This record gives sequence, structure tokens and C-alpha cells, in this order.
Amino acid sequence: MNIHPEMSRDEIARARLEALKCEHRDLDEAIAALSAQQLTSSLALQRLKKQKLMLKDQIARLEDEITPDIIA
Repeated sequence: MNIHPEMSRDEIARARLEALKCEHRDLDEAIAALSAQQLTSSLALQRLKKQKLMLKDQIARLEDEITPDIIA
């Protein structure tokens, strides 16, 4: 991810969000591939799932930061 000095805080957050979403998808694919193997290490699978959950939390925080508060 290239961050240019002329990028706004919002643009940086959106770029970071896209990078996290991409990493989350990659982890999802890795978990699926690892699960399909017969000789799978359950510890490795657990670590990947934990990392995926942490990414999901980071994504949710960034989305909340980016989304404007609307008082209804």
C-alpha cells in the first residue's frame, strides 16, 4: 500500500480498509485449502482462523471510523 503525502486521512483509511479486506479474503481461501487437506494441522487452522477474526475486528473498526455518524 503506497501512501502519498497528499492523501487525506479518509483516503488513507479507505486504502487500509481495502488492504485488510484483501488479506481477509486470502486468509479465507487459505483456511478453505487447508481444511480440504486430509493431513491438516488443527493448530495451524486455529491460528489462521484467529488471525482472520482479528482482521474482521480491524475491518469493522475502520468501517465505523469511515462511516459518518448520522443522528436520526
